[in-house]
Amino acid sequence: MSEAVASIIKTIQWYPIGELSLPEAAADWLMESGSMTRRFERHCGEVCIEPRQERFIHYEQLGEAACHLPLNQRYWLREVVLSGDGIPWLLGQTIIPEETLSGPEQSLMHLGTVPLGRYLFNINEHRLTRDFIQAGLQGSLWARRSLLRLSGKPLLLTEVFLPASPLYRAIQS
Repeated sequence: MSEAVASIIKTIQWYPIGELSLPEAAADWLMESGSMTRRFERHCGEVCIEPRQERFIHYEQLGEAACHLPLNQRYWLREVVLSGDGIPWLLGQTIIPEETLSGPEQSLMHLGTVPLGRYLFNINEHRLTRDFIQAGLQGSLWARRSLLRLSGKPLLLTEVFLPASPLYRAIQS
């Protein structure tokens, strides 16, 4: 599945902010400025993370994501499936430049089954900023990408909303 996550993310069609006409319900989800984990928790009893891949990669492996991150020797790659009550709702990919992983941010390499949003928004909310949120499509699946800064240090988060995600129920309502 980790190769599947990467191949899905590589085929997302990204749109400049404001260029994509989003249905109101989709925009509400895709432009969420708070924790997506918290948002999902309002729609289920339990949110679980299944890590698919956690390892260092090199600049050449970043592909299109490289244009959003500073040049580094290595980047921490984390790919997960987020499920609500055991149903897969989201594929997540986080790419973190090695220089971001200094000081307390070293713990980003050891999240395991802890959702990134729980870590970022509960522990470090006062040190967290977001440069942008960009919407995209992978076939019929909605996606979003955010450049976050933790204590001023960047990390790129890409999220693909799977068919069972509450986002699609909101669109159909």
